[in-house]
Amino acid sequence: MVPIGSCTCKAGFEPDNGNVCRACPPGTFKSTQGPGLCLQCPPNSRSTAEAATVCVCRNGYYRGDADQPDEPCTSVPSSPRNVISIVNETSVILEWHSPRETGGRDDVVYNIVCKKCRADRRSCSHCDDNVDFVPRQLGLTETRVFISNLLAHALYSFEIQAVNGVSNKSPYPAQHVTIDITTNQAAPSIVPIMHQISSTMNSFTLSWPQPEQPNGIILDYELRYYEKDHAEINSTVLRSQTNTARVEGLRPGTVYVVQVRARTVAGFGKFSSKMCFQTLTDEDFKSELREQLPLIAGSAAAGVVFIVSLIAISIVCSRKRAYSKEAVYSDKLQHYSTGRELSLRADMSNCPSPLGCPTHFSGSPGMKIYIDPFTY
Repeated sequence: MVPIGSCTCKAGFEPDNGNVCRACPPGTFKSTQGPGLCLQCPPNSRSTAEAATVCVCRNGYYRGDADQPDEPCTSVPSSPRNVISIVNETSVILEWHSPRETGGRDDVVYNIVCKKCRADRRSCSHCDDNVDFVPRQLGLTETRVFISNLLAHALYSFEIQAVNGVSNKSPYPAQHVTIDITTNQAAPSIVPIMHQISSTMNSFTLSWPQPEQPNGIILDYELRYYEKDHAEINSTVLRSQTNTARVEGLRPGTVYVVQVRARTVAGFGKFSSKMCFQTLTDEDFKSELREQLPLIAGSAAAGVVFIVSLIAISIVCSRKRAYSKEAVYSDKLQHYSTGRELSLRADMSNCPSPLGCPTHFSGSPGMKIYIDPFTY
């Protein structure tokens, strides 16, 4: 005997009278092969031709990636409602109500878009990456978010988007509500670190960088320090107008705990983390002095050589100037004497006898000329 098998209808067809497969009429579909019958198209979908294996969603409705063919087509949610903000210096809490329309789905979540705007509100740019969102920025299931690390006294615009499982199928942007807020003037952030520049037996000098978020103009800094072996309640406070301070009146060879904080018109920021610095012991101070003595002596010797060189150069220059003046004067005197001598000889050549020649000539008044008669 040959076994007789049964036939099944393929997708888009249903059995008719047990021995014929008939195409699904318009408005119905059958997505799988088997003995099943054609089904009516799910809500918000349709089939316009026979033998449909799936019904096509109507305009504005979509199927999610995980949706089955027999599930309804759904739409995107409307925008969130009744958003409120609570601003606290450089942070803000945003709260809102769920959309009035969920699009027929129960997987609505929320995304936050942060933009920082100019004071005139004409242009905005996306917020910096250091802005924090708690619990998260995208895919929020709650209707509340805490946003921090904003800039002080700045204008921000926040979009709260409502999305669901078919929002990525829509060609249109997600429905959202926008709220603008202005942060307050905030105290500066903490000073990240301190460095020791120098140290003596009774003092040390510290420096530190400006806070990463000054949130305004830094007016001054406040240092708090105390001996490590003592309680914090015994701390001493020191003010500094710059980011450098010399702490004096300390005990030799003692470790001190130091903190610093900045101040703006909004007040003091938080103290920095505790850091330890130590003054020199008597032995450390002497050792350091011995190490620096050759350097000090060398510097002093170099200074003396430099001063002596300057004096020598000054003397040489002075003598050169004096010699130059004397040379000019000698040249003039020689020229003057030579001229007078020539004039006198000319006059003597015209005389029959040296004793009969006149002894006057044009020249400076009061000047006498001596003529040796035995020369001629």
